[in-house]
Amino acid sequence: MTMQNTPLILSRILGRGAKLDPNEEVVTLQANGTHRQTLKTTWDHANQLAGALQAHGIQLGDRVASFMWNNYRHLELYQGVPSMGAVLHTLNIRLAPMDLEYIINHANSRVIFADEDLLPLLEPLVGKIPSVELLIICRHGEGGESSFPNCIDYEDFIQGHSPVYDWPEIEETAPMGLCYTSGTTGKPKGVMYTHRSTYLHTMTQSMTDSMGLTALDSLCGIVPMFHAMGWGLPFSASMLGCKQVLPHKYMTADKLLQLMVDEEVTISAGVPTIWQGIRALLDADKNGKYDLSQLSRLTCGGSAPPVSMMRWYWEQYGVEMVQGWGMTETNPLGTLSRKVAKRSHLKLTEDQQFDNIAKAGLAMPGLEIEIFDENWNPLPHDGDSVGELLIRGPWIAAEYFNDPQPEKFHNGWLVTGDVAKIDAEEYLIIADRSKDLIKSGGEWISSVDLENHIVALDGVAQAAVVAQPHPKWDERPVALVILVEGSNVTPELILEHCAEVFAKWQLPDDVIFVKQIPMTSTGKIDKKTIRAQLEAEHYQLPDQRTA
Repeated sequence: MTMQNTPLILSRILGRGAKLDPNEEVVTLQANGTHRQTLKTTWDHANQLAGALQAHGIQLGDRVASFMWNNYRHLELYQGVPSMGAVLHTLNIRLAPMDLEYIINHANSRVIFADEDLLPLLEPLVGKIPSVELLIICRHGEGGESSFPNCIDYEDFIQGHSPVYDWPEIEETAPMGLCYTSGTTGKPKGVMYTHRSTYLHTMTQSMTDSMGLTALDSLCGIVPMFHAMGWGLPFSASMLGCKQVLPHKYMTADKLLQLMVDEEVTISAGVPTIWQGIRALLDADKNGKYDLSQLSRLTCGGSAPPVSMMRWYWEQYGVEMVQGWGMTETNPLGTLSRKVAKRSHLKLTEDQQFDNIAKAGLAMPGLEIEIFDENWNPLPHDGDSVGELLIRGPWIAAEYFNDPQPEKFHNGWLVTGDVAKIDAEEYLIIADRSKDLIKSGGEWISSVDLENHIVALDGVAQAAVVAQPHPKWDERPVALVILVEGSNVTPELILEHCAEVFAKWQLPDDVIFVKQIPMTSTGKIDKKTIRAQLEAEHYQLPDQRTA
């Protein structure tokens, strides 16, 4: 051996920024202004948190759940929980109680950290999540109590513990984070990230040809930290020593935009819905209220942003929009698309550059992407051949947590469920979705789960749920329903029935009664044909119709 074999573990890098630039800030928007603390204070609290969890009995590999917005305490969990060898299990605050109950029990989480305004969402779970020994309440001056039997405030929990923790030497393949998919058929699936996978993802994300994150940046992380570990940005920013700006629960366009101006944000990350809302506000700003001269990049993921919006930000403000494709299973970055991604692109016209940025992008360094036919033969990268998209690499899932599902993997590749093309320049182009998912506001909705639930209602013979485009939410579900002859089921009854299981934002925007539903030759619902028919009929969602 000629080189040191240093384990790639997060405790070696997450405190780096605090050491190099201890007085840089972590800023969190709150009801009465902003909460500010230094990177050093944040790292000190992460150390105290680790000591408190150890004193409670949390050991290597134990799951510690967060039910929180993007704020300074959530960042302390991001740093402290993995560094001590435990697993940070981020809970999606937008899930229905039934899904939350399943996920917490499946993960066997021992502790939950929850922001006080989210406590009512946990109340239906009292007595239903036996593995949870302790609820730790993170207060922001808003009040809120819980009926959970064992509760303690965050500050009381970490008080008295040393700001210096002896981080353990653990295996780099040890788990560090757990995120669950949402919206797929069946139960949510857990993806367990390792120290090695996240370490490598963190390094690669910080490359100039990637997101180009540097210590000079003021980063506003809008993408929820319960989504695929906040797209990895809290780890990269902690390593580099960036200023971190966190919106907490204040996600309206006006608050986000003012926060970005006040804190001189240089880079931000969110879903297209966010950037559309901010664009509308900027469009209406005729007096130059918002100074975005510091802003250079907006990272967009979850779904493809409109090219018109990307051009608008560039032409109006000189802000580059970086598009990314990924999944919970990819830690999450799989591909990235920049305006100019290759030296040869310097000679392209601006129209040609925007044609490229409209694609899903180039594979992140260290990852491989490929498209296959139905017999698992690789297809040519000619921009025309369409096949099943597979991906592999050091931060790609090899199986699901306590639920291997081998059919989702093939010879070391992850089967993404997307149908795609790859062109001669190695750009990924998503062509369609083989899995029946609807992406609304950056969140997945399972059309199959909705269909199964609707069909379970007496008087319903068949149901199909498809996505329809929406200018704000990207996609919204629409249900086509065949009734049993003589049935008196109404659209309102179907929605009430769905609301028993699904969250409000998952419910169909429209219920359409039909005589027949197109089927494929194999007897499956032909959703491509349904979408084509709706388009031909110039269908509009209810909230898009004009009188």
